[in-house]
Amino acid sequence: MAKPPLSMKPTGWFQVAWSDEIAVGDVHTMKYFDQEMVAWRAESGDLTVMNAYCEHLGAHLGYGGTVKGEVLQCPFHGWQWNQQGRNVCIPYEDRPNRGRRIKTYPVVERNESVYIWHDIEDRDPFFEAPDIFADFGDDSSAADYFPQQRLFRQGLQMHPQYVLENGVDFAHFKYVHNTPIVPVFTRHDFDGPVSYVDFTITFEGDDGQRIEDINSGVEAINGGLGIAVTKSWGMIDNRTISAITPVDEFTSDVRFMVYIGRPADQSGRDPARAEAKAHDFGAEVIRQFSQDIHIWAHQRYSDPPALASSELAGFTAIRQWAMKFYPDGRGGSAAELAAADSR
Repeated sequence: MAKPPLSMKPTGWFQVAWSDEIAVGDVHTMKYFDQEMVAWRAESGDLTVMNAYCEHLGAHLGYGGTVKGEVLQCPFHGWQWNQQGRNVCIPYEDRPNRGRRIKTYPVVERNESVYIWHDIEDRDPFFEAPDIFADFGDDSSAADYFPQQRLFRQGLQMHPQYVLENGVDFAHFKYVHNTPIVPVFTRHDFDGPVSYVDFTITFEGDDGQRIEDINSGVEAINGGLGIAVTKSWGMIDNRTISAITPVDEFTSDVRFMVYIGRPADQSGRDPARAEAKAHDFGAEVIRQFSQDIHIWAHQRYSDPPALASSELAGFTAIRQWAMKFYPDGRGGSAAELAAADSR
């Protein structure tokens, strides 16, 4: 398996679980960014994500560790660690070990998801993880939508940046998703760490349509390289979340979620039938995203790419924007790596 040419340790918010996977008292094991981690939920409901190994003698806290109120207790010798990763109790000593600390990660629960802030330089978060409802500013909430539908694919040989670049790739819609017309982008805003991409698109009709006659489209908000949320308009009301999180130097986990809107007028409707139809449409959205995954998981990152003239502006903008999230400001360029390998 070839190592992707881009760094697999970018800065930003990344999904490591769904909130409903970690109940009060649960200890959840995971591996991301080449690091064994645990997530645990205290009796108060607060969620902590920390590195997995006890600083005493290295026991893995995910295998037998237990939540005791607001702390996590090691299964080996009973040492207790608080939500800041500090040792607060050694049961056979008069005082804790104040000199050792387990690394913890900033955590946000949003979109029914658990996001951690990852930064190899340990800087504080400098932007917010996007909210699938609040950030579109239309006063919508989860109550306006049927339950979230999910896709989870583990250990794929792909990089989060591949998925974000897909957001400016207008040409792929016709050839991967069989849209009758190539979409037109109406907004590219890559000024800050949260970027915005809007485009006009339809999935119905024929090749004789004109883009000027299309009254539907997508608005996308990209929270760094790890999370993208979209809102569709003029079509069946749906919102999506894609979250790509590096596992190690070779692979990433992919999570994709879709919400289908409830009918504004529900009088005289059969609720069970409406939900079944929504589920079918959500499954179709997930199927289309799976088509992209199949390509990303076998893709080679091309740098510099052989772009058509109409693609140049979008790809240049998003690749320059992506460099904000690599500590070296370059991302470990494929072109630079190729030059180094040839020396």
